[in-house]
Amino acid sequence: MGEGSMMKQENRSFCNRHVGEPCKAFGRKCSRLVQEQRARFYILRRCVIMLICWHDYGDS
Repeated sequence: MGEGSMMKQENRSFCNRHVGEPCKAFGRKCSRLVQEQRARFYILRRCVIMLICWHDYGDS
């Protein structure tokens, strides 16, 4: 193994390690935001359904 190929391996592992970390952090942040939005829409949907049902059956 030559010194040049060893240098390329070190650079590749350095790039993969340091470039990949912000991508993973960004992915985690995005998935957390998506999960939060899903929870909000779920709560909103349940409230709307409850209000519609209450309106329909509350007047009887």
